[in-house]
Amino acid sequence: MLRGDKVGLRARHAADTPILHAELYDDVVVRSRANTRPWLPISPDSDDSPFAITEPSDTVALFSVVDLDSDEVAGAAQLWGIDLHNRSGNLGVTLRPSFRGRGLGTDVVRVLVRYGFDTRGLHRLQLGTLADNEAMIHAAKAAGFTLEGTLREAAWANGAFVDEVTFGLLAAEQPGA
Repeated sequence: MLRGDKVGLRARHAADTPILHAELYDDVVVRSRANTRPWLPISPDSDDSPFAITEPSDTVALFSVVDLDSDEVAGAAQLWGIDLHNRSGNLGVTLRPSFRGRGLGTDVVRVLVRYGFDTRGLHRLQLGTLADNEAMIHAAKAAGFTLEGTLREAAWANGAFVDEVTFGLLAAEQPGA
């Protein structure tokens, strides 16, 4: 398990999938803001569930987020779009509603940064979110990411086009590097 101050990131367990699917996928309004693909009705036991257990890959690393205080599954995190030639990747975090607002997301981002740079040997990490996602923007800035741009009305979320923001972090800029 990869450990931060408040969270651990570990491989997804079979028992995690129904919890994550019910709270993070079946909430259509929130899921539609967190993902650029349209929401579709998918069963939690389907291989198409975004929280289904998959085989390890060179291009994506999926984690369950565990709250270290309670040992409960707090959400999901991923390093995705890993490009081994350019040594870059993207990161994403989603937390169950009862775990939001406690600083866990910031800790998850920091752990993913360490994993991407120190374990995977990447040079650049990128994070994209909706421009009004204050929690993710705070987490990105707290982990040392720099705002690189705004994509105007680039996302369709719940019946409206909204701006996306992109943040980047280079290995040499990693706090403590």
